[in-house]
Amino acid sequence: MSMVAEARPKRVLVVDDEPLMVDLITTRLEVSGYQTFYARNGRGGLERLAETRPDALVLDINMPVMDGFKVLEQMKASGLLAKTPTMVLTARNQAADVKRAISLGARDFLTKPFEDQTLLLRVARLLRPPRSAPASNPETGSQSQLI
Repeated sequence: MSMVAEARPKRVLVVDDEPLMVDLITTRLEVSGYQTFYARNGRGGLERLAETRPDALVLDINMPVMDGFKVLEQMKASGLLAKTPTMVLTARNQAADVKRAISLGARDFLTKPFEDQTLLLRVARLLRPPRSAPASNPETGSQSQLI
């Protein structure tokens, strides 16, 4: 047995109802050294979140059973959101959706389709410890809370 403790891979939970999208995201993350878990709807995502205690969450919005906004609301209410940096990854790209996701506590928002490298960079950024950032300015629409 080695005396050197190996760091465990960062754990990422992917919650999306599209099987091909789940396969694409989890494959990209696994090739980059992450350990992945997935769920196909919001309710399953909350269950997997409790079971796996991931280091980060990649969350779709449009899903059956429970959508991503409801997941964010429940995570925020339970305190899980403070412990699990979350990125919304969705085909929805309306300004109101971005604003709602961020106001509910998502740390990042990425729209589909996406470049693999962009996904990997954003997940890596999500996993960095948060640093103090100035509050967003609602008048300019800046989203400086994205870390």
